[in-house]
Amino acid sequence: MQPIELMAPAGNFESLQAALDNGADSVYFGIEQLNMRARASINFTLDDLAEISRRCKKKNVRTYLTLNTIIYDHDLSVVKTLVKKAKENDISAVIAMDQAVIATAREVGMEVHISTQINITNIETVKFYAMFADTIVLSRELSLRQVKKITEQIEKEKIKGPSGKLVEIEIFGHGALCMAVSGKCYMSLHSQNSSANRGACKQNCRKKYTVIDQETGFEMELDNEYIMSPKDLCTIDFLDQVADAGIKVLKIEGRGRAPEYVAKVIKCYRDAIDSVANGTYDKEKVIGWMLELEKVYNRGFWNGYYLGQKLGEWSKGSGSHATQKKVYIGKGMHFYTRSKIGEFKIEAYDIALGDTILVTGPTTGAQELKVKEMLVNDQKLEKGTKGDSVTIPLDFRIRPSDKLYKIVENKVEV
Repeated sequence: MQPIELMAPAGNFESLQAALDNGADSVYFGIEQLNMRARASINFTLDDLAEISRRCKKKNVRTYLTLNTIIYDHDLSVVKTLVKKAKENDISAVIAMDQAVIATAREVGMEVHISTQINITNIETVKFYAMFADTIVLSRELSLRQVKKITEQIEKEKIKGPSGKLVEIEIFGHGALCMAVSGKCYMSLHSQNSSANRGACKQNCRKKYTVIDQETGFEMELDNEYIMSPKDLCTIDFLDQVADAGIKVLKIEGRGRAPEYVAKVIKCYRDAIDSVANGTYDKEKVIGWMLELEKVYNRGFWNGYYLGQKLGEWSKGSGSHATQKKVYIGKGMHFYTRSKIGEFKIEAYDIALGDTILVTGPTTGAQELKVKEMLVNDQKLEKGTKGDSVTIPLDFRIRPSDKLYKIVENKVEV
């Protein structure tokens, strides 16, 4: 069985590096506006394309530029500029939903991936878009049985994309889901004039609401106050069934999430995909992966519609249900190359032997480790406090731009 391509989100250089360090096969990212996370994440600039391409090529990782919003006439010049620059910097493909973006990419000879916003749910629509695209993201509302039927038809009918290869099917594997059908939502636009389909969702569905009968004034009692806020998608506990469905690319959602989220999720899914491929995937490993995934941002987990559910599973509270959280400690100061020692300036909370720490930075990515030994102001002490200089042995290089955090338990009422 061919291993599934693991596709990671990258909202900034910290997350990009975290994806590269933890086994991603490909990354997807936005450049400024015109992508579905224009508001939720920092996004890169045109000037960043060369560095993104350089880092990814070094790791043999494919790069996908997301241009998957609704496009208006006044956007067309921006689209052409972005696609042209992506081509010049050897970006692997453009993820698109608008025909203008698809046509622009094809004109310059760029590979196209069809976004889930198109809502492709059947083989005939796959055939149509195969004229323009080599990879197609199916609607998020399909079951694995429906997905498998589509992939089998692609094999049977030899449906090929512009590259001459069989069309590849991509599905979402992990991360945030919303109440909308495959991400197409108008709630934010109607209530706050901020269009989700232009990458500016205000996430109204994540809030508490009271439902009132306008005719009688009767207030309906709901068992779940967050009835429009679904739990996060997670497929790691049935990834063998996902692989059996014949998909080629598994997409991890999260361009607005922190680098440690990208690092943890990509590492778990890398291990899981490899385990499925080599026949070592089992229930015990799944339990371990789930415990790791629960440590970073999540709204609770469910398996989406893949196993046949008709209704969503809704979150029982706002915000994250993560079992751990990070607390800012200080910043990187210097790295001593010969001795492999990192020096940090403590600016906030204490740090002590036995603590689990996280170091993040544009080049460092997200590195987590346990403090087994350290010097505090050049003395062997068990604890460092605000104002102290702390040195710690590291197997990675730190930089002055890096931030130091302590990982602590997070008590969440679910």
